[in-house]
Amino acid sequence: MFDHADPFEAFAAVFARAAATAPPPADHTAAALATADAAGRPSVRMVLVRHVDHEGFVFYTNFESRKARELEANPRAALCFFWHWLEEQVRVEGRVERAPAEQSDAYFATRPRGSQLAAWASRQSAALASRAELEAEFRAIEARFAERPVPRPPFWGGFRIVPDEIEFWRAGAYRLHDRLRYRRDGDGWRTERLYP
Repeated sequence: MFDHADPFEAFAAVFARAAATAPPPADHTAAALATADAAGRPSVRMVLVRHVDHEGFVFYTNFESRKARELEANPRAALCFFWHWLEEQVRVEGRVERAPAEQSDAYFATRPRGSQLAAWASRQSAALASRAELEAEFRAIEARFAERPVPRPPFWGGFRIVPDEIEFWRAGAYRLHDRLRYRRDGDGWRTERLYP
C-alpha cells in the first residue's frame, strides 16, 4: 500500500481503486469537509471532491454558504475520505485558497443543466421559508436562461485545499491498522508510520 514517495501518487492509486470498485450508489469522490469559523467553532459536512492534482484537492460551492464564509474567515480545513468497501481512508489537512476562475468555469460547464440552474436558484445555507419558495426560484431561473447556456454564477466556484499533511489508513486484523502520514517538508514530503 505505502510504496509511493509522493502522496499524490499514493492518493491517485487508492482513488482509482475506490472508483473501480464502488458499489452503487456510493460516490468515491465524497469526503467529509471540516472547517472552523473565526472563533474556532468547528463544523463538518460532506462534499464531492471534483479535482485532485499536485496543487491540491478541489471542491465547489456557493461562496455565500456557511462553509465558504468559514473558509474565508479561517482558511484552513481538513478532508476525510472513507471508502468502506475498501476499508481504507485518507485524511487531508492544509490551507485553503479559491480555485482559479477558469477552473471553476470549466467544471461548471460540465455539470448537468439542472444542477447549473440550481446553483443560481439556491442561496445556500440561508433560511428558507418553504420548499415552494425554492421551487419557484428554480422555475424563474429556468425561464431566465431558457434557450441559452447557463453561465457560472459569480457567487459560485471552487476552493482548493493545499495539503501540508496527508494520512493514509487501511484496516488491519485485530485493529492493527496500517497508517502512514506524509508531511510537507520544504519542496518535498517526509513520511512516518503511525501506531494504529
